[in-house]
Amino acid sequence: MRFTVFGATGFLGANLVAHLSRRGHEVRCPKRDLPIEAGGHLGHVIYAIGLTANFRSRPYETVEAHVGLLSRLLQTSSFDSWLYLSSTRVYAGLLGASTVDEDVRIPIAPSADSLYDLSKLLGEALCVTQASSAVRVARLSNVYGTGQGLTTFLASVMSELRQTGTVTIHESPNSCKDYVDICDVVPLLEKIAISGCQRIYNVASGHSMAHAELARELTTLTGSRVFFTPGAPERIFPTVSIDRAAREFDYRPAMLKERLADLLSHYPNAPQDGVSL
Repeated sequence: MRFTVFGATGFLGANLVAHLSRRGHEVRCPKRDLPIEAGGHLGHVIYAIGLTANFRSRPYETVEAHVGLLSRLLQTSSFDSWLYLSSTRVYAGLLGASTVDEDVRIPIAPSADSLYDLSKLLGEALCVTQASSAVRVARLSNVYGTGQGLTTFLASVMSELRQTGTVTIHESPNSCKDYVDICDVVPLLEKIAISGCQRIYNVASGHSMAHAELARELTTLTGSRVFFTPGAPERIFPTVSIDRAAREFDYRPAMLKERLADLLSHYPNAPQDGVSL
């Protein structure tokens, strides 16, 4: 099959390309600033373009990546299916809920902090209002794996811990995140792109790990020390339901604690002189 991956240079996009190529698919990776050949059929499209940690300082680029370019490509491209990669961060306004699924109503107010969520939701709306049911959305939680950028929370914590022997987390110990392994994510995205029966899917682990639990696991594995900033903000996201993907694709992702030791091994220790562990 032919796949076209937009955003192929990022962590997720690069892993998608590698997986799809191993599976024997023809994979095209157009650059976002170059036009697609006229009349070219894109096959199954996975739209992985996006901004994350720097969205507050680059608001116009964020909206362009999540909405503007998406809109132009949807209007001008020929394809078999289209999968837009969104984020479970859109559930941030549902902090009082225990569990959220794809059909939950999402409240959100415009602000600098909600720009990311609003732009992702607008991108989602463009997709699900397309007449073709082959235009779908995948809401991804915190994807981790070897080679992930150090701007992500988990990678920054592990890198600093290995390099210095200690790390301070600037959120409450009760704060929590859903972490999902890239090795579980990319096969599921391939299946959703080819044969998904629904318009929106959660791609997560279905388990929220509190920072306190993460700290305990890291301390046990490394013997290093994890601290928390006193009075730091508490961010408790609801548990993300993965029942839809589990029923349709027999999706059974691993838990972070099962993969943490291997993940840590990819972050080298710094020289120990002068470091107190």
